[in-house]
Amino acid sequence: MTTTGYFTHRDCRKHEMGAGHPECPERLDAIDDQLLSSGVLDALNRREADPAPIADIELAHGRMYIASIRGLTDGLREEINAGGPTHAQIDPDTSINVHTWDAALRSAGAAIAATDAVLAGEMENAFCAIRPPGHHACKDKAMGFCFFNNVAIAARYALERHGLKRVAIVDFDVHHGNGTEDIVADDQRILMVSFFQHPFYPPGGAASNASNLVNVPVPAYTKGEQVRALIEEQWLPRLDAYKPEMIFISAGFDAHRDDDMGQMGLTEKDYAWITEKMKDVAKRHAQGRIVSCLEGGYDLGALARSVEAHVRVLADV
Repeated sequence: MTTTGYFTHRDCRKHEMGAGHPECPERLDAIDDQLLSSGVLDALNRREADPAPIADIELAHGRMYIASIRGLTDGLREEINAGGPTHAQIDPDTSINVHTWDAALRSAGAAIAATDAVLAGEMENAFCAIRPPGHHACKDKAMGFCFFNNVAIAARYALERHGLKRVAIVDFDVHHGNGTEDIVADDQRILMVSFFQHPFYPPGGAASNASNLVNVPVPAYTKGEQVRALIEEQWLPRLDAYKPEMIFISAGFDAHRDDDMGQMGLTEKDYAWITEKMKDVAKRHAQGRIVSCLEGGYDLGALARSVEAHVRVLADV
């Protein structure tokens, strides 16, 4: 049986963006409950994440941008003490509360700690049950529920701190990982492969032209069978030619047919299949090394079942 890490922290539940917001703390509760009731959690090496050092977040984000998120948090705390609002709005869909800074540090810290553990040989792969998610966070901009780009930070960390030469980022969220692209485009040490619904939020993914990106836009109502064919045709040849030394996954599950945040038609079996294919690539080229980080997925039942399917393959249970 594969040794699989499960990295999370209770602070990731304290960030919230208001009543009724789809990116809610209950997402992590649903995942935990599913993994516990299915027995999968017993097979995992569970660890609590430390906060990411600012110097490591700076591998993917500008120093002034990081300071601005901290400053917003400090300012909000002062406003609350004076009887002001409990949230500070960043865009129409994205806001912070006083716990967002700590949650974002823990989320990035989980990705970093998982990278350390996998590269140290303590585990073959890991899943990070974290929020806020990251793949819309650009170098100098928060958007789309995201503040720090957990996967981009971890990928750069593996390169800069551990001396790897080539890593891959795999993104199967229904939304284009525009923030990840903003950070890694033209960095030939990183190959990014993705599919995403198009046209959809955010704009621009279909126009990408950097040579290290394999972006595969697909129309609404695309089902798993078509996605599998595109992965076979477009992702796998590039990944095998690139020979990554480690794979990072932006694991968004909102392309599920039950998730009304998007209009695609994937199921748990499709997520298991994608994970198997990525695990095969990792075995061929990367000593099995994978770090997967939660991104989207907003129908709680579909999210929980899909994460279970994904983690079952990672852990070989």
